[in-house]
Amino acid sequence: MWTSGRMSNAKNLFGLGVSLYFWGLMDLTTTVLSGSARPLTEGQEDNLSDKLHQRMKRSWVWNQFFVLEEYTGTDPLYVGKLHSDMDRGDGSIKYILSGEGAGIVFTIDDTTGDIHAIQRLDREERSQYTLRAQALDRRTGRPMEPESEFIIKIQDINDNEPKFLDGPYVASVPEMSPVGTSVIQVTATDADDPTYGNSARVVYSILQGQPYFSVDSRTGLIRTALMNMDREAKEYYEVIIQAKDMGGQLGGLAGTTTVNISLSDVNDNPPRFPQKHYQMSVLESAPISSTVGRVVAKDLDEGINAEMKYSLVDGDGLDVFDINTDPNYQVGIITVRKPLSFESKKSYTLKVEGANPHLEMRFLNLGPFRDTTTVHISVEDVDEPPVFEPSTYFVEVPEDVEIGTTIQIISAKDPDVTNNSIRYSIDRSSDPGRFFYVDITSGALMTARPLDREDISWHNITVLATELNNPSQVGSVSVTVKVLDVNDNAPEFARFYEAFVCENAKAGQLIQTVSAIDRDDPQEGQHFYYSLAPEAANNPNFTLRDNQDNTAWILTRRSGFRQNEQNMFYLPILISDNGRPVLSSTGTLTVHVCSCDEEGVVMSCNAEAYVLPVSLSRGALIAILACIFVLLVLVLLILSMRRQRKQPYIIDEEENIHENIVRYDDEGGGEEDTEAFDIAAMWNPREAQLVVKNRQDMLPEIESLSRYVPQACVMDNNVHNYVLAKLYEADMDLWAPPFDSLQTYMFEGNGSVAESLSSLQSVTTDSDQSYDYLTDWGPRFKKLAEMYGATDSSGVLW
Repeated sequence: MWTSGRMSNAKNLFGLGVSLYFWGLMDLTTTVLSGSARPLTEGQEDNLSDKLHQRMKRSWVWNQFFVLEEYTGTDPLYVGKLHSDMDRGDGSIKYILSGEGAGIVFTIDDTTGDIHAIQRLDREERSQYTLRAQALDRRTGRPMEPESEFIIKIQDINDNEPKFLDGPYVASVPEMSPVGTSVIQVTATDADDPTYGNSARVVYSILQGQPYFSVDSRTGLIRTALMNMDREAKEYYEVIIQAKDMGGQLGGLAGTTTVNISLSDVNDNPPRFPQKHYQMSVLESAPISSTVGRVVAKDLDEGINAEMKYSLVDGDGLDVFDINTDPNYQVGIITVRKPLSFESKKSYTLKVEGANPHLEMRFLNLGPFRDTTTVHISVEDVDEPPVFEPSTYFVEVPEDVEIGTTIQIISAKDPDVTNNSIRYSIDRSSDPGRFFYVDITSGALMTARPLDREDISWHNITVLATELNNPSQVGSVSVTVKVLDVNDNAPEFARFYEAFVCENAKAGQLIQTVSAIDRDDPQEGQHFYYSLAPEAANNPNFTLRDNQDNTAWILTRRSGFRQNEQNMFYLPILISDNGRPVLSSTGTLTVHVCSCDEEGVVMSCNAEAYVLPVSLSRGALIAILACIFVLLVLVLLILSMRRQRKQPYIIDEEENIHENIVRYDDEGGGEEDTEAFDIAAMWNPREAQLVVKNRQDMLPEIESLSRYVPQACVMDNNVHNYVLAKLYEADMDLWAPPFDSLQTYMFEGNGSVAESLSSLQSVTTDSDQSYDYLTDWGPRFKKLAEMYGATDSSGVLW
């Protein structure tokens, strides 16, 4: 049978193990070890075959072995001893150890059965080992005992300190919290055996963070320990917590962790303005919604607890200014609500309030959570443009108003204190036709051209007012002019009327309905009256009936119309309107006499003499057209030949005066004379006076109105009269520029004693022309006489 024991040594706390013996019957083929069935080997079956029907003892059930962890000695640590009662001490029994850690962690003396640990054991890595023991006959190798299983447990020692696996910790607690408010719970773990001794019994304590916080020694729950902790005074706290095993006794192991605790904000601080008085200024020209200035109320809180709402609670500018809250910076922005005027009011006083919208009831005793400040705003003067009173004008003017009539007095004034003088003008882009004129000083708006409602019924002009001392300051006002209607247009036919009457027409038959239009627009509406003109009042052929609805019927007065007698009648009709004064006009109705069938359908309105024969062929028509074309060509040739005959031809090269170059040393008028010269004067000086050539160095500002000037004034040789005629043209031109301009006129006159010096059109025959008369003109014409070969009276060539 097996025995097991454990030898005590210096560090062994246990004596030998006590062996428990169990007897039992062995099965013939299997052995039950520790409650588990194992098949016998072939040798075991032979050994047991001799003991059939004999009572045999059962194998050992071993107790547990215990060994301390963390052995640090140099010799192997003795664990225990295995022994079989068949071992007589002669070394015939061989002990074998197998299982977990056999040969590596644990060894056995195969002769004595002593078990030793050859490695350092750590319970936290492995708390027990399961091994199997076997006794064999050393000679035969046959088992002397059935294989037995036993357990070696590692005995714990306090070799692990408590650890905070989740540290360091971060926590937050509201400021001003009551004492004992829970903050956070920390937990430390100890790897030692909690079932053995006090190695894993942990106790918590606070090393740093007093007197603000405390910790529960058993649970590790951290609480506040001081009342009225203020975030604004100190916001962050670093707390160190210690966990110690062995129940906190001396010699226990300890571990620490850090807990960072911050105080969260609560609304415990009311807002306060750092200034009780603010001074601001704003230009009177500041537009609506422009910023005047900013105010800010300081609040030591943060986040939602520091939110601010600003409002105007008092002052004389509540309707002129407004205040808004900037949500990003929690400042109050004062803006302009209505237009400002330095001349009306130079300063304003406002009372501004800043308040927290989010309050906590338990801190209301620290309030009030609002504050006020006073803001003084000064309005600064700026140079403003003139202002019109009223801001718009509406004028009604009859269309027959005389030119120069004042239709409205436009008034503007300088709103500044200086009250500068005003000058008035019209924006010409609003009055391109220049129908109106405004007096520069009085602002009297007058008509400058005749008005015609039928042409333009509404005028929208802009009058400008400019400060005399500062022309950059310009005000404007819109003037709407409505042109009232005057009965100045006579009624007339709505269209050209052309009627026909059948030869078989009867008396009283309707041949045409006429209507009229009138460009006027009377308030009571249009009403026209029709009648035959006085010269046709007793017309024997036709009569007129006024339908009193602005239309009239033309009726036949007789029958028996004949084309061959008279194929066309002209009927004058008098049309009158209902205006004051009454205007009338005469329209002519053309009536054709036509041949009609029995039903009155027109067949032909032409006389028989003018009707082409029906049998005229297409070839005949082509021949007629060809003859007409030939006649037209002949006429054009005859006209062109007559025109060429009238023009003088200078073909010979020696007679072509245009190619002769005459050089004079005398200086002329320069470039302007060259540009103003017209070669047509060399052909016919009299015709050159009727030709107007525009100078290229000056824009044609004034169009010639010579057609309106009497002919005697134009053709007068007197230079003074000529200049007056040109002045008359400029004065009569309504489209002339409003500024003075220099006009250059080339006027020679017709009274020169030398008459025309040009030889153009003077050669009418092939004979040579004599220029001897040039010698009689004196030394001034000597050069010209030499060019044309003139000789003096002695026959000597000059």
